[in-house]
Amino acid sequence: MPAITLPDGSQRAFEQPVTVAEVAASIGPGLAKAALAGKVDGKLVDTSHRIEQDAALEIVTDKHPDALEILRHSTAHLLAQATQRLFPDTQVTIGPVIDNGFYYDFARKTPFTPEDLEKIEAEMAKIVKEDQPVQRSVMARDEAVEFFRDKGEVYKAEIIESIPANEDLSLYSQGEFIDLCRGPHVPSTGKLRAFKLMKVAGAYWRGDAKNEMLQRVYGTAWLNDKELKAYLHQLEEAEKRDHRKIGKALDLFHQQEEAPGMVFWHPKGWQLWQTVEQYMRRVYKDCGYQEVRCPQILDVSLWKRSGHWDNYQNNMFFTESEKRTYAVKPMNCPGHVQIYNAGLHSYRDLPIRYGEFGGCHRNEPSGALHGIMRVRAFTQDDGHIFCTEEQVEAEVTAFHAQAMKVYSDFGFSDISLKIALRPEPRLGDDATWDKAENALRAALKASGVEWEELPGEGAFYGPKIEYHMRDSIGRGWQVGTMQVDFMMPERLGAEYVDESSTKRHPVMLHRAIVGSMERFIGILIEHHAGLFPFWLAPTQVVVANITDAQADYVNEVAKSLSDQGVRVRADLRNEKIGYKIREHTLQRVPYLLVVGDREKENGLVAVRARSGEDLGSMSLADFLARISAERGPLA
Repeated sequence: MPAITLPDGSQRAFEQPVTVAEVAASIGPGLAKAALAGKVDGKLVDTSHRIEQDAALEIVTDKHPDALEILRHSTAHLLAQATQRLFPDTQVTIGPVIDNGFYYDFARKTPFTPEDLEKIEAEMAKIVKEDQPVQRSVMARDEAVEFFRDKGEVYKAEIIESIPANEDLSLYSQGEFIDLCRGPHVPSTGKLRAFKLMKVAGAYWRGDAKNEMLQRVYGTAWLNDKELKAYLHQLEEAEKRDHRKIGKALDLFHQQEEAPGMVFWHPKGWQLWQTVEQYMRRVYKDCGYQEVRCPQILDVSLWKRSGHWDNYQNNMFFTESEKRTYAVKPMNCPGHVQIYNAGLHSYRDLPIRYGEFGGCHRNEPSGALHGIMRVRAFTQDDGHIFCTEEQVEAEVTAFHAQAMKVYSDFGFSDISLKIALRPEPRLGDDATWDKAENALRAALKASGVEWEELPGEGAFYGPKIEYHMRDSIGRGWQVGTMQVDFMMPERLGAEYVDESSTKRHPVMLHRAIVGSMERFIGILIEHHAGLFPFWLAPTQVVVANITDAQADYVNEVAKSLSDQGVRVRADLRNEKIGYKIREHTLQRVPYLLVVGDREKENGLVAVRARSGEDLGSMSLADFLARISAERGPLA
């Protein structure tokens, strides 16, 4: 007689084994109708799952945090069923859940067209209306191989053949469709209501370029139409804000095939970069960091001692000279340890904080590259703190305050925190990892903030706090990190002398606030849609004449502004003033000062804002006073 413990602590006893659906029905018809799945002793199961002994049970409805993944997984099967209904010669392969949706890889000789996707989506909606029950069954491995081979599903049969022979496999069927799957799935197709097919792309079978090319159909699925519409609107906004398009339109940077994953910064883009860098340089100085610079390549022996050779070499670039092998640095930390090791240190010297705008190279797969957001060559606002164990909490707490101020200054207010915990593989023993992870928890607790924990996602040398900020259209971006590292100082021989004259290894804190400068600038471009706040704008003011008669006055005004630290450009081109206004508005310049004969005679400027608002004529002193509040943190 199983006793079922519910999330509120109450219990229900049943005289015989009971399914998740039956438990939900015993609580009420509304819950029975809303049930999508169950969670028995922490494991997700179908509503048809039978509970035969005492267990803790959560009924998964659309309010449960696991609901969306189950819906997306089930919608992938819905896609496959609809596709085979319309195109019976199509073979199904795999169809996993991904961020914001799902995909399914299909083997078919004829390419899918956009019209085909519309037909498939309509067929999916038809199957939803049919409300077909989704049923789980179990089949022996060898039997399943023959079953799918007889159906002509050779790819599915190949997948199953790679599974150990003594395993029983779970299959899910709905109507005429059946597929291999671990599940769980929704109880019927009628639960799937908010979805859309997005695009078709090529994908090699099992990700191997030597194999056949399949067709990957991407889709998105949400709990309801409101969430689906919000996501599609976000995609539309993201398309308008694409940093690659804006970067080209504003002449900030470009990329080309001869340097994959690397960036050519144009003058205005480099000005934007320098503004961010000089701001972060001030943060270094104000927070007690000493700025340093390390070599770009280092002998592989150092990377072997640091642990990168065993844990990271697939992501590294190498070069040779005079029969020695060097690695192009993917990280700055081993170099900073060398600077620390160049001197003798007492506990009285700690903490020692180093900062570097360090250029790094990582051998990212070409398919993963994305504009300046995901590159092979990048620069970090990288810093390392060498401290005692007793100083870790205070240093992490201080860093948290620094990071939150930086994000606020750049226009980000919605920040969430996560702690990425010990991965496999990793350096060190569990006791050391316990100490490192607990130090981060204590610091965040002292900061009075909440956080989420991510098992298995830490760096191989230590756990880390991740800073995730949400942009103006609701997308999340992981930027800054703070990592506690007990491993690398010991591996690389970093030491200090403690109060009792004993040599000890310091703790090394790896910290970055904006992370990759390239990526952060890409985020800034999209967050602000290229409409940068005044203090960040590459060109802050343009002074334009109406006729040649005002040229000298334009140059005088521009020089005065430049002397006050304003990034200004004089536009003396022989073009109509309307043309100039439109062009600089499209270039998203915050202010345009127009000068005609009247302005020249009276020592004034006619001010137009980027929004198109005419702010009227004023003296240069009044204009400077107006923009004083917009000069930002570098003023």
